[in-house]
Amino acid sequence: NYSSWSLRIWLLMKVAGIEFEEKIIPIYTQEGKAELQALSAAAKVPLLFANEQMIWDSLAIAEYLAEQHPEKALWPLANDSRAIARAVTSEMHSGFAELRDALPMNCRKVTTLDTVSESLQMDIDRICQIWRDCREQFGQQGDFLFSNFSIADAFYAPIAMRFYSYGIVVGKEERQYMDTLLALNALQEWIAISKQDDLFVERYEQV
Repeated sequence: NYSSWSLRIWLLMKVAGIEFEEKIIPIYTQEGKAELQALSAAAKVPLLFANEQMIWDSLAIAEYLAEQHPEKALWPLANDSRAIARAVTSEMHSGFAELRDALPMNCRKVTTLDTVSESLQMDIDRICQIWRDCREQFGQQGDFLFSNFSIADAFYAPIAMRFYSYGIVVGKEERQYMDTLLALNALQEWIAISKQDDLFVERYEQV
C-alpha cells in the first residue's frame, strides 16, 4: 500500500510479462526491518535476486531487466527517445522530494488537500510538463509517454496514484495519461491487493 518503489518494478515486470516469484517483507515492523537488513546492507526494497545476483535500487533493477530482456523493449528503441526516457526516469528517481513528503503513496486513501504549498505545486507542475512534453514529442503512436509502455511509465505510475489519492488537479492531457495508467490490469491488481492490506503506518495516514 505504501511502497511506491516496489510498485515500480512489480508493475514493470507484470506489464512486460517477465515472470517472478514475490516475497513480501513487512518493512514497517521490527521483524521485517531485521529480515531486510539480513538480506541487504542497503536495507531497501525492492530487491531482485536473479542469476545468483542480488540487485538493489529500483533504477538499477530496471536497467538490469532491460539488458536481460531486450525483446521486451523496456526502453524506447530510438536513440533520441531512449535518451529522454532515461532522463525523465532518472529525474523521477532522484527528485521531487517535496511531493514525496507531502503526498505519501497510499492506495487506500481518497481525499482532497485543503492547501497545496508553493514548493509542492512546483513539483506537480514539473511532472505535468514532463508528461505533456513526452506525450507530444514521443507518445503520439500510443497511449504512454513514449507510445509503448516503458520503464518511464512504470516509474511515474506511483505519481499518478498519488495525484488520484489526494485530488490533485491536472490538465486534460495529463488526466488522460493518468487514466491510461490506472486502467492497466496490473495496476488494478496492485490496488486491489493494497486495499486488503491490514498494515497501517500512522505517519502516512495523517495527510
